[in-house]
Amino acid sequence: MKSSFITENPSPFIHYLLSLSPLASLVNSPKKSPRNHKLCTPQNLSLFFLSLILSFTFLGFSILSFLLVSQASSSSCHLSSPSSPFSSPSLKSSEYSPINLVSLLSTTSDDEDEPKLSNSVMVPLPAHGVVRNNVSEEEREFWEQPDGLGYKPCLDFSIGYRKASLKISKEKRRFLVVVASGGLNQQRNQIVDAVVIARILGAALVVPVLQVNLIWGDESEFSDIFDVKHFKRTLQADVRVVSSLPSTHLMSRQTIENKIPYDVSPLWIRNRFFRQVRNSLLMDIPSAAFYHDLAAKLNKEGVLVLKGLDSKLSKNLPYDLQKLRCKVAFHALRYAAPIRELGNRLARRMWIEGPFIALHLRLEKDVWVRTGCLTGLGTEHDDIITKVRESQPEYLTGRLNMTYTQRRLAGLCPLNALEMARLLKALGAPGSARVYVAGGEPFGRNKALQPLVAEFPNVVTKEKLAQNGELSQYINKSSALAAIDYIVSLSSDVFVPSHGGNMGRAMQGHRAYVGHRKYIKPNKRSMLPFFDDTSISDAEFRSIMRKLHSKSQGQPEMRANRRDRDVIAYPIPECMCKHKTGIF
Repeated sequence: MKSSFITENPSPFIHYLLSLSPLASLVNSPKKSPRNHKLCTPQNLSLFFLSLILSFTFLGFSILSFLLVSQASSSSCHLSSPSSPFSSPSLKSSEYSPINLVSLLSTTSDDEDEPKLSNSVMVPLPAHGVVRNNVSEEEREFWEQPDGLGYKPCLDFSIGYRKASLKISKEKRRFLVVVASGGLNQQRNQIVDAVVIARILGAALVVPVLQVNLIWGDESEFSDIFDVKHFKRTLQADVRVVSSLPSTHLMSRQTIENKIPYDVSPLWIRNRFFRQVRNSLLMDIPSAAFYHDLAAKLNKEGVLVLKGLDSKLSKNLPYDLQKLRCKVAFHALRYAAPIRELGNRLARRMWIEGPFIALHLRLEKDVWVRTGCLTGLGTEHDDIITKVRESQPEYLTGRLNMTYTQRRLAGLCPLNALEMARLLKALGAPGSARVYVAGGEPFGRNKALQPLVAEFPNVVTKEKLAQNGELSQYINKSSALAAIDYIVSLSSDVFVPSHGGNMGRAMQGHRAYVGHRKYIKPNKRSMLPFFDDTSISDAEFRSIMRKLHSKSQGQPEMRANRRDRDVIAYPIPECMCKHKTGIF
């Protein structure tokens, strides 16, 4: 290869240098007799060394310039390479949909060890839409997806957060151990908050421990449900995650805390775990002296165990910590490969037949016991629930001073199969629609689902959808079965929960995050009085139901710092924003 600085015809400047050098006389002058030519005079030697220095100086500049040009050339080739992330075309906001979400969530990192968020988010199968002409306007409206208004995921952390990550992600002295309890989606919430608390404390997080579920007897561990390697890699820039405590901390006296108050802030956590309480204003928080003692133990022993984290951390956190919540919930908590593969297979079996509805029906026995509601299946079944509730009053989470009727009209009871069927028909769902029922085994089995099946014959569950014993390995594994329900429900064209709860909130936020898939949130308080009113016609009932739910079908909804709104359910504006081409 020839550099542009090295040519076949030397420049006049080179000719001039050569003419000054004694070497020029050896090259160009005619040969003379040695006895008539004195080479070693002081003048000739001075000229020789001066020209030699100039020649080497010019040669050095030429080599340096050649190297710089070569490097610039190779760099420009790299940036213009088709595989470079900078050469990928940007997407218009109108093109945003789940089908192209992977191309939308692009990253500029070429490091193979650097986790790419675009590859970690769980993306549903694309919505079908309505292409047939022989459908009613009500049915077309029912399947229509909401307008996302250009909102897209944006997890761009601040410079201060990223600078602090350099130290926090390498923490090896302090460790946080978290025990997550409850059902799968309740455990997911606690794991999300565990990561955030570890970040606040600047501690390494031990892979969370899943407490044995007393209701379902599920003994699954974290690695049985979630992809541990993916969890660590996705969060490696935020928090150091380890599989177990190091040998240096195994014999430490572990401090166990299970009395964390509700709605605690990052400042509260730091003050209680690391700093002495400095003013009386902070002393009005219960157990302040106890938490100061706990802080000293964490610094000394390096291990803190937290239990009972559910809904304890404030829902209003700084933007970076809210973004971290979304990163954990929608990216880091990926299900283990066997669960993921089976869930995707079942989702494809539903999806291939056309648009489908996913219902999260809370008809399990423990739900009726905890809510204090009646099943709607008759006196025999209600008496069974009442006896269990009286023998185990600690399970009752409903308000003790309210009757069943008061609870129901206040929206505290799950919709039963008959109420759900009436709601779907009123909103325009066709009787031929395929309906996937998520949730545990309903109390009353087939009798509990009969009113729904009567109106929508194509009702299926994961048990009916599975083939050749695909679910046999997950018998008595409620968390794995709930994860499969989650995967299938995410790909549904329409999702409707029968009751508020952790899965409903998680599905609401996840469907918003991947493109605002339709999510109908039943307005139970407003609609149930009309269910009991026999004086209104069917047409009037349908009109009322559509009006009540016209603004609660998955449209973008701001969290607006409301204390009752979690960023996992309402990711706008902290985790989703407008007018950004580079998402992460």
